[in-house]
Amino acid sequence: MSIKPPDSQVVTPALEVKDLRTQFFTDEGVVKAVDGVSFTVAAGDALGIVGESGSGKSVTALSLMRLLDEPSRIVGGEIRFQGKDVLKASDEELRNLRGDRIAMVFQDPMTSLNPVIKIAKQLIETMVVHGRYTPEQAGQRAVNLLGRMGVSAPERAIDSYPHQFSGGMRQRVMLALGMSNEPALLIADEPTTALDVTIQAQILDLLRELNRDFGTAIVLISHDLGVIARVCTRTIVMYGGEVVEEGPTEDLLKDPRHPYTWALINAVPRIDETTSGDRRLTTIEGQPPDPLNMPAGCRFAPRCPFRVARCDEHPELGEVLPGRKARCWVTQGGETLELKQRVAAAAAGSARREGPKHDGAPILKVRGLVKHFALPKSGFFQPHRYVHAVDHVDLDVWRGETVGLVGESGCGKSTLARVVTRIHQPDSGEISFDGTDIAQAKQSQIRPLRKRMQMVFQDPYASLNPRMSVADILGEPLRFHGLTTTNAETRERIQELLATVGLSPKSAERFPHEFSGGQRQRISIARALAVKPDFIVADEPISALDVNIQAQIINLMLDLQDRFGLTYLFIAHDLAVVRHISDRVVVLYLGKVMEVAPADAVFDRPLHPYTRYLISAVPIPDAAVERGRSHLKLTGEPPSAIDPPSGCRFRTRCPLAKPICVSEPPPLVEHAPNQFAACHFAGQLS
Repeated sequence: MSIKPPDSQVVTPALEVKDLRTQFFTDEGVVKAVDGVSFTVAAGDALGIVGESGSGKSVTALSLMRLLDEPSRIVGGEIRFQGKDVLKASDEELRNLRGDRIAMVFQDPMTSLNPVIKIAKQLIETMVVHGRYTPEQAGQRAVNLLGRMGVSAPERAIDSYPHQFSGGMRQRVMLALGMSNEPALLIADEPTTALDVTIQAQILDLLRELNRDFGTAIVLISHDLGVIARVCTRTIVMYGGEVVEEGPTEDLLKDPRHPYTWALINAVPRIDETTSGDRRLTTIEGQPPDPLNMPAGCRFAPRCPFRVARCDEHPELGEVLPGRKARCWVTQGGETLELKQRVAAAAAGSARREGPKHDGAPILKVRGLVKHFALPKSGFFQPHRYVHAVDHVDLDVWRGETVGLVGESGCGKSTLARVVTRIHQPDSGEISFDGTDIAQAKQSQIRPLRKRMQMVFQDPYASLNPRMSVADILGEPLRFHGLTTTNAETRERIQELLATVGLSPKSAERFPHEFSGGQRQRISIARALAVKPDFIVADEPISALDVNIQAQIINLMLDLQDRFGLTYLFIAHDLAVVRHISDRVVVLYLGKVMEVAPADAVFDRPLHPYTRYLISAVPIPDAAVERGRSHLKLTGEPPSAIDPPSGCRFRTRCPLAKPICVSEPPPLVEHAPNQFAACHFAGQLS
């Protein structure tokens, strides 16, 4: 005879999902976007959902809120929130539920906030419409919420419009909206994608505080395994609309039991590792399954390095260890998947990769570079105001090396890139490219050098002409610079370029919108390579790409560098990638260089306090390591580039700041071999 525990001991999960099936009914057929997903989230728990684009993560999140419209439909399964069936709720019950007991934070806050309504009204409306607060109470609570989310001067900020905030500030407003009625469940869909590492760290700390202080259950969707490690206690991995692995986050990241999870972890460079020997990352070859025609067996089998004969059968999600499940015949049979050997930074002195030797003159030499942008005058008698984008920057790049350029948004990285390639003309300073002064040269003088210096932009869709086929996009620079003379030569060179970046010959006849984001970035790289350059500026070439596609682009750039002897100026906000790919790193803040050093020196022994804050903010895809790290908190927002602080530009946020930092700008001087820092107290910890 079994004894049922008293009701007081029965704990109802905040969210319970069983065999959820969401399908899209299209003209081509039925897309099984979510195919039998099950999971449970307890009150006060945080569940992570990871996977590539198209794996079903966001559709799962939207299904939980029943926010999907035709042609999508939930065709099966259960969604129970605090024991109540969400799929049977009426429209009125759903309206009362959304924004009240269940809230969602979307990936792009600018598309979720009304651009013509002030923040105050949007926050107050959310609270008043659910009858929780009076307008007066809601107004005061809105100010308190913004303050709690780290918005400086919330009394003034609440009277602003969304476009007046930075990306990180808008995401904080979205979190304030989500938490305004103290929901029992918060769903966050890629809330930190494309944010600076410092802002990302603040958002993640907020999520952890909400989880801890309010007992809010969190479902966090991300393709960044470091983000998952920092916030989530349990994780599920999705592929092809299915859950392929689930378990405690720490165990899952340390000992993956599905080949897809294994590949994702191996594809991620880590900021706590020294790059040695082969810099190539592990990638998943092939393409995700066609959602209209899923394989009959294991959906990952066509791309799996551990495939066995039985993978022709479709595996169930079975237990492989206590509390661990995986949809894999290999690990269900008792096999383990060995992660690649990691090289810890602290013990890797003898394994450091040697960069190119600095023989002769640098290919790019920049001295005292200044670029200011004039703002429209606010009145006839008002003085001119300028954005100090780049302010007296010195930079050397030697032939064959990769220089990483890092810093928060607005620090001047992209402006510097456009000035050194002479897309913008500098206000003053020197730019020497392979001995030729191009700072004030006319475009007619620079045009012959365009063949030797090229740029790969952050958004390939915006930089590729949507009305031109790939053949036209790649053929145009060939014909313009006279590198091919006949149509046959041009076609042959286009095929060579496509093969070089790993695209099929048939790609030539297609248009940019017919490619994925990673494929479009390959086309951008092929266009840059078309004129056989010596020097390429890559401005955020992997921003917001999936982990696997990011690894493919990094490997491609490394292969091309080895093959053609290319020199890179590599701009990114992902510091782990910068460490992996760079020989030297330049840290920018508000238009000024803060630190320059070999990559390993910057990340192992940073001298400038700003560099230390940047590194501390980067999450590591290892829950045990994350739990033991001490994270430095960078307070406040960067000062305005229109009216930068006197002296050291970082002093308003620096814990080491002294009176000398107000009056005297620190020079960029060598404090250790080949390691330069612009700080009066370089190397001091407090």
